[in-house]
Amino acid sequence: MEVYFMSLKDKTVFITGASRGIGRAIALKCAKDGANIVVASKTAEPHPKLEGTIFTVAKEIEEAGGQALPIQLDVRQDEKVQEAVENTVKQFGGVDILINNASAISLTDTAHTALKRYDLMQQVNARATFACSQACLPHLLKAENPHILTLSPPINLNPKWFKDYLAYTMSKYGMSMCTIGLAAEFKKQGVAVNSLWPKTTIATAAIQFNFPKEIIEASRTPDIMADAAYAILTQDSKTITGNFFLDEEVLKEKGVEDFKKYAVNPNAPLFTDLYLD
Repeated sequence: MEVYFMSLKDKTVFITGASRGIGRAIALKCAKDGANIVVASKTAEPHPKLEGTIFTVAKEIEEAGGQALPIQLDVRQDEKVQEAVENTVKQFGGVDILINNASAISLTDTAHTALKRYDLMQQVNARATFACSQACLPHLLKAENPHILTLSPPINLNPKWFKDYLAYTMSKYGMSMCTIGLAAEFKKQGVAVNSLWPKTTIATAAIQFNFPKEIIEASRTPDIMADAAYAILTQDSKTITGNFFLDEEVLKEKGVEDFKKYAVNPNAPLFTDLYLD
């Protein structure tokens, strides 16, 4: 039986990019405890090719047992980020957990990366992680068990991870550098700051649009990331900070042995995610 440090009941969890994929899965996992979930994402109207809006996820959260606050948010807009956090505090009284999940991806080489796309990745990935953390920190410092969890990889300086998609790698490593810096800066105050990354590719829209179809078959579902995130967020913030966790390793430590349940196709060999040698 899995044993956790605490329940997330009545904890307020601010999640960027939560209208689909991993962000949605984490939201629903936390909602089962009775958490307050802020669904902070751009998608308020149905997308022709992608499922999920802030409102559909909010409904799912409430059906799962949580409280939901859907907020349409472009994480590139500083004033809107601040406003979203202020509305969260008005609604729920504080912020206990920040999940920096929003991300932009373009696996293009230098010649084929438009500067507009470069700017988008830097703004949504590295800059927004910093901005959302900055906006939430005054409230996290007042929380009983404060956590920042950023979905970014361990920093691997093997040149192979730079040569084919330099701009994307720089933006994701920028997120990871926020984890290193914030963990050190706020360790004494008891704020846990960690990163979480999947050992395998996860079947999300990002994989669907950036990888061949076979990779989806070789992926796991977002549920494994949600379960791993929950395992981290329910631990004592004073004892777990500055880590780059892999989903599978987190769950193995919790005693999970059956990983087939997370596979899109249990018979397909798994595809290792980026930045893991």
